[in-house]
Amino acid sequence: MNMRLYVNIDHVATVRQARKTDEPDPVRAAVLVEMAGADGITVHLREDRRHIQDRDVALLMETLRTGLNLELAASGEIVDLACSWAPLQATLVPEKRQEITTEGGLDLATAERRGVVGGALRRLEGAGIRTSLFIGPEEDAIRAAVDLGADAVELHTGEYANTRGEERREQLARVNAGASLARKLNLDVHAGHGLTYENVTPIAAIPEIEELNIGHSIVSRAIFTGMEAAVREMATLIRRARAPR
Repeated sequence: MNMRLYVNIDHVATVRQARKTDEPDPVRAAVLVEMAGADGITVHLREDRRHIQDRDVALLMETLRTGLNLELAASGEIVDLACSWAPLQATLVPEKRQEITTEGGLDLATAERRGVVGGALRRLEGAGIRTSLFIGPEEDAIRAAVDLGADAVELHTGEYANTRGEERREQLARVNAGASLARKLNLDVHAGHGLTYENVTPIAAIPEIEELNIGHSIVSRAIFTGMEAAVREMATLIRRARAPR
């Protein structure tokens, strides 16, 4: 199975919003990402609009030749916007105002949270949008995603990325087991968070994973090498990880 690389361009907008000006333009960055051969673009429209703005998403919908994966919280206003834009895919993620970046997977442990997430999923599906849930690689969360009717899960790789040595090997095993279970339960399997040029290869080698979402590391590399070179370098690492041994 080939793996798709979706590039998250949120932090291009982060730099722009630091000065509240019109550059660097994330839409222009998305065009360069596509030219470099990425399979799609990911953006997170946060409720506080700290980086990506509504206008960015609208322009991306008009501009992209690949597809847009819109990350969003399961909240009414943002879900309304997603349904009106109808991106290729919507990924429901947890969101806290005080966090620097998304800190973990969705909490699906309570009936109340499952109700909120399930309601958002139904609305997105009704608008013809492919759906995904950003979750930890735990069995309970994966089975909850099946029960809620999601098309896919994106497994949170933050614990893997933030550890070293034996602990990292244990976290890799967790992602492996989660990906295997999700595939057996007929979910499409994506992964992302904290992946870099140094740690992506073992995740990219997991055969059940069909899509990686990577942003900060690519945008960081692009500062020094340019966006196209940064995307091509990451894509090469992923292809090599999936090459027959």
